[in-house]
Amino acid sequence: MLDIKLIRKNPDIIRRDLEKRKDTERKAHLDKILELDTKYLDLLQQAEKLRSRRNEVSREIGAFKKEGKDARALLAEAGKIPALIENIEVEQKHIKDEIDYYLKRLPNILHESVPYGADDTANAVVGEFGKKPSFSFPLKSHVDILLEHDFADLERGAKIAGARHYFLKGDLVLLEMALQRYAVDFMAQRGFTLLQTPLFMHRDVYEGVTDLKDFEDVMYKIQGEDSYLIATSEHPMMGMFQNEIIEPTQLPLKMCGISTCFRKEAGAHGKDQKGIFRVHHFNKIEQAIVCEPSESWKLHEELLQNSKDFFQSLGFHFRIVNICTGDIGTVAAKKYDIEVWYPVQNAYREVVSCSNCTDYQARRLGMRVRGKDENYPPHTLNSTCVATSRALVAILENYQQKDGSIKVPDVLVPYVGKKFLK
Repeated sequence: MLDIKLIRKNPDIIRRDLEKRKDTERKAHLDKILELDTKYLDLLQQAEKLRSRRNEVSREIGAFKKEGKDARALLAEAGKIPALIENIEVEQKHIKDEIDYYLKRLPNILHESVPYGADDTANAVVGEFGKKPSFSFPLKSHVDILLEHDFADLERGAKIAGARHYFLKGDLVLLEMALQRYAVDFMAQRGFTLLQTPLFMHRDVYEGVTDLKDFEDVMYKIQGEDSYLIATSEHPMMGMFQNEIIEPTQLPLKMCGISTCFRKEAGAHGKDQKGIFRVHHFNKIEQAIVCEPSESWKLHEELLQNSKDFFQSLGFHFRIVNICTGDIGTVAAKKYDIEVWYPVQNAYREVVSCSNCTDYQARRLGMRVRGKDENYPPHTLNSTCVATSRALVAILENYQQKDGSIKVPDVLVPYVGKKFLK
């Protein structure tokens, strides 16, 4: 959520940012906020004048009584003032609630280095790493490999739970668990505290970490409860500090979330319908940081470096892209994606999303750092370490062998206990 003081002082900063996004709907939100805030400040001034008058009347009544004068008119005036103030405060609360509603609809202010563009075709490649694999034999899709090796049961998964649900089987279970354990060890060695998070959250907490208007179609709501299954462990890791004051000596808080994630993938009908690349439930190891505002851009690059090092250690060819204004979403001020090369699909596909959310989530959550003069919102950041389903697909496509076996990436061999899946 943006700071109302910034909007009052420099609304043109937000207007220019919304123009970059080509967001006409939320330009109207900004205008509504300014209109309501003018009313709010006017009521604030009226209430202050009434409080001041109440004090004056009290003094005048005291003086009249000392002098033996008739104070009935002043007493009558004094009796009316509390009700007038109360009426103004009630109106103020309604206006404040409406302002907060529209404030929560405004997106974060983009960093100056975010490239301009209407959609993902304008995302800027900032680096490519590793070599594209070459093969001397016809490649098989990951779906064919899953079926040929009996690594998954897609039909029965769909039968009992619907499309994009699945059973993993045999050695692929070992490989999936190896990815998780390797990622956990990888992040622990880099000083991140491991957290197994709750798998669902109350609505008000979710409203703190993201704009549910944008995100609700992605999430599963728990019937009969005001709660949602989590789409990523970033959300509970940030939500755990809702309405808390953090001591500056605790910062930066570096956390590694371990969880299953649940997503409807609404609007993605027909895309990646087969196999396990785009599914409704998957396991993910997530990085998250809460830090001083002055440190966030340095730590954003640190998160990206962690993800880059992780995928380099798996031996993949991939690229890093800076996400453009039309593709970035509401919460992040800047976002990098890592896209791994999938040779069977002949395409780069996203496996990591790395965001600096500045103070946007912290303001929505009521999260503060204790300051010398006043408390202030920290910055929050997040990045995928690995979403295992997409990494499994990348391994099956990139590490398939001519004899039909799958080579296990070297760093995972100690966790799997074998060099090839046959």
